[in-house]
Order: sequence, then C-alpha cells, then structure tokens
Amino acid sequence: MSNLSNIKIAVLAADGYEQSELDSPVKALKDAGATIEIISLKSGEIKSMKDHQWSDSVSVDKTVKEAKADSYDALLLPGGVINPDAVRANKDAVQFVKDFFNAEKPVAAICHGPQTLINAEVLKGKKMTSYESISEDLKNAGANWVDEEVVTDGNLTTSRSPEDLPAFNARIIEEFGK
Repeated sequence: MSNLSNIKIAVLAADGYEQSELDSPVKALKDAGATIEIISLKSGEIKSMKDHQWSDSVSVDKTVKEAKADSYDALLLPGGVINPDAVRANKDAVQFVKDFFNAEKPVAAICHGPQTLINAEVLKGKKMTSYESISEDLKNAGANWVDEEVVTDGNLTTSRSPEDLPAFNARIIEEFGK
C-alpha cells in the first residue's frame, strides 16, 4: 500500500453526496496517511444521502471560494444524485476542478461525481466510467465511456457505484501516491 503521508487531498462535495462514496475513500486515504480537506459550496456542515434518505453530515474545512487547487495534490469527487448537480452549477467549483486538470493533478470521481467534469469541459477523449445513467451525458461531452469497475486515463480515475468502492479506493491510493 502506498504511503500518502505527504499528500493533501481536496474532497469537493455538497449537500446530498452519497455517504459511502465520501466516507469509504476518505477512510482509505486517511489510513494510507493522506491529509483530507472537505471543500464545499458553503461553510459549516454538508449532509449525506444513504438509501435515498438524508443521513450523516461532515464538517466543511473550506468553501470552494477559499480553496485553491495549488494547495492540494489530488481531488476526489464523490457521487450522489443531488451533490454533483449542485457542484457543477457553481462557477467557482467548476473552476476549482479545471485548475486540477490544468495542473495535471490526479482527479478521482465515482458514480454521478463525473457530472461536474462535464461542466469543467475536461472529458474530451478521456476513457472513463460512471453510474450507467449518466453515460450518454459523458459521451456527449467527448468521453470514451466504458462499463468497467475502475478506469484510469492519465490523471483521471473513475468508478461506477458503491459496489466498486474496494477497487476504486485501492486505485486512488495508488494514483494519488504517484
């Protein structure tokens, strides 16, 4: 397992993130030694969804207006249906994501998380996966969508759903540690 003790990771999420898709990768990354900061559209706390119900909350470390991509080594975009829709509609959040791609830093997105990448206009020619229901949106944005557990193309790692979290977590630890 990689040692991520010198790695600082931004987790960009908003209310309605899928609980397992934030909690599981964050735990795996912390266990590998990474420092994690939760970045959101507002300060305070953001609330998760679990089994289509509102669930636990996490504290926000910085708002997206306060955060700068150059302060982080990698970016994680958890899914959920409500979360990515809110994030992709926020111009500061979209620019934050673009800044990671412009700097060629590792980015990981799971389930519906890649929707933000559509608005960031960073998918042209990228091989990737996601929750199946958004595959056409990603193809229309120029991605080469495939139905695989976890896909890495350059600096982008994507995965389909909570069922893929073990493979996703292992891969992002590897990718974020490069």
